[in-house]
Amino acid sequence: MKELELLKNLYSQDLQTRKNWYSEVAEAYNQLRPRYPQEIINGAVEVAQLPSKANILELGCGPGNATLAFAQLGFSMICLEPSLAAYHLAKQNCVMYPQVEIQQTTFEEWKLEPGKFDAVLAATSFHWINPEFGNLKISQALRNHGALILLWNMTPQPEYEIYQSFREIYQKYAPSLDRYEDIETQKEIVHTLGKKAIDSGKFKNLVSEQIVCKVNYDVDDFLLLLSTYTLYLKLDIEIRNCLFTELRKKIENKYGGNIQITYISAFQVAEKADIN
Repeated sequence: MKELELLKNLYSQDLQTRKNWYSEVAEAYNQLRPRYPQEIINGAVEVAQLPSKANILELGCGPGNATLAFAQLGFSMICLEPSLAAYHLAKQNCVMYPQVEIQQTTFEEWKLEPGKFDAVLAATSFHWINPEFGNLKISQALRNHGALILLWNMTPQPEYEIYQSFREIYQKYAPSLDRYEDIETQKEIVHTLGKKAIDSGKFKNLVSEQIVCKVNYDVDDFLLLLSTYTLYLKLDIEIRNCLFTELRKKIENKYGGNIQITYISAFQVAEKADIN
């Protein structure tokens, strides 16, 4: 699947690149990335059977988009975030929750605390973890019968008819981004990402649920949102500016300066496999 091919090697980038990948768009990420619906948070907590005083390790917390939802439920958290800019935003966003500790580090560099956590949480970040060691280290951090919780907000998509009107622009400036993920495709991507955890042999009993979300953005916020996604960050800055200029004209002239996007929000919960 083309979409997964574009995602699967993110973890292979050098450590310094990954540490700074989202730094230049950390503020935009904080402001505009969709939060996880309460229905998704509640479902994950229920399936994971988290005790009221659960300890959670979060991998790649960003500015705390998922962290806050779990902190508000009273859970104790250690949250790892390599980007200095996102780390500062996460600390600011979680200042009211003393049981939440934000550490500026990668999962690779983090010193393992074996068997400490009731759950390990990765909110749209699991694909950054190197599976050659990551699944083992996650399993080692979990208590017996602990849970791996994966949250996903998939890439926002305009309605198909609107996407069709964008195709000429994408073909001109960024042909590699001329692709459309319908709802069924996004469901398949989520399924495949969760299956990777099960295939590692470190987890079992995967439970997955998703809902379809729709959000309206004005043109400024929509383009700023796009700038926070990996495939747009990889574009040459001049090419990205040209692409966004043409998209802006199209949205303003044809769609009144506003656009509705659709995406899948999902949780996946798997139990730590029994130790032989």
